[in-house]
Amino acid sequence: MLMKPLQVYMDEGELARLAAWSRQRGLTKSQAVRMAVRATMRAVGDDPLLQLSGSIHGLPSEASAQFDRYLQETFVARPPASKRSSKARVRR
Repeated sequence: MLMKPLQVYMDEGELARLAAWSRQRGLTKSQAVRMAVRATMRAVGDDPLLQLSGSIHGLPSEASAQFDRYLQETFVARPPASKRSSKARVRR
């Protein structure tokens, strides 16, 4: 595929965030921009997860808007495992 150049203007903050994001993932800034463009321009029909949208019946109508609240109400986290010292305790 023949690539064509594109010039994009960004403010310093945007450019710094792009540089950090791409560096963390081992990508060039150009690769990161191409990924973002492909992700935002993809048709809904191309994403299997988006195709599932609306397929669960019986959810509250505001489920997506209140997602965080519903998650808080239903999520049960396991307590962290206790950290025991490898040294045996000696009673005196």
